[in-house]
Amino acid sequence: MSSYAFWNNKGGVGKSFLSFVAASEYAHSHPDTDVYVIDLCPQAKVSEILLGGYQSSPKAIHSLSKKNPRATIAGYLEARLNSPFRMIEDVSPYLCTPKEFNSHIPENLKLICGDNLLEIISEAIRQTSELSIPVDAWKQVLNWVDDLTVALRKQSGDRDTLFVIDCNPSFAIYTQIGLVAAEGVVVPFTADDSSRSAIENVIALLYGITDPQNEPYARISFGKRAKEEGVSVPKLHTFVSNRVTFGDKPSKAFEAVNQTIQQMMDELHKKHRHIFANPKEQPSNTFMLIPDYHNACVVATTTGTPVHKLKPGPQNLFHQRIELDSEPLQNYRSALDKFVNCL
Repeated sequence: MSSYAFWNNKGGVGKSFLSFVAASEYAHSHPDTDVYVIDLCPQAKVSEILLGGYQSSPKAIHSLSKKNPRATIAGYLEARLNSPFRMIEDVSPYLCTPKEFNSHIPENLKLICGDNLLEIISEAIRQTSELSIPVDAWKQVLNWVDDLTVALRKQSGDRDTLFVIDCNPSFAIYTQIGLVAAEGVVVPFTADDSSRSAIENVIALLYGITDPQNEPYARISFGKRAKEEGVSVPKLHTFVSNRVTFGDKPSKAFEAVNQTIQQMMDELHKKHRHIFANPKEQPSNTFMLIPDYHNACVVATTTGTPVHKLKPGPQNLFHQRIELDSEPLQNYRSALDKFVNCL
């Protein structure tokens, strides 16, 4: 697979940070590959990190949104709204190189920046998808971001490509077009009951698979329509659990809920293997565990520093001293490397 959507139907699970890690670490370890990040979150969190962190990124995002056309995902989608059923061959005006704003980022990582205008134009996108002419309007609109990946692959020429698509938790039209552009779905979660419910929603929304009580809704689901109209839907690739600890030990609540979620996925696999990227493997074997190391996450997101560039020792952030201890940092880096290596 070469394109991954990072999505959960619940916010606050580390989705954007994991997108940042996947893109920056993969680009670092694969310098001959063009890594494209497509930010489909109106909050533009992954763009903020890539463009230098919370302090310097607002100026960068403002400069990109002020270009004509906007050098953002909203700029691209506005252009598609003007000509809904014609592909855009040259998508370079909507692309930026984060290294020009943030020297920590590998040069082979490119960004279609997030934009809060995305939320405002979403209704226009939805209405365009429901036009009666052409008869395949919904399918064509759902493929707008997939068209973007095709154009970017063409721009890369003979170089390999990898796409990281950061999706909003909601199942809005702009989330749907991001998911359709991906081959696999990475589902970050925290081991709590709301995450379990959110993963159930991922299955119901994307594939129309739900409990018998909700079967009437499954018959009119996105998954059913996608199958009828020949729209590709990504497979479930990896589940990434952000571990909660007390001291050095995983919390008992974490262990219990994490096991419940794994069992739920294994039971689903018995009846619906076709929705998994590796249908012959039990989903519980594809669960990745990321240890809790809040300090490293804070430093990385605040300064836009990839994990491979973080160094142990004291760090000064906003006149506050943060200590990165060597062993926890190495454990954190090793776990994230294991995840990136599965892409």
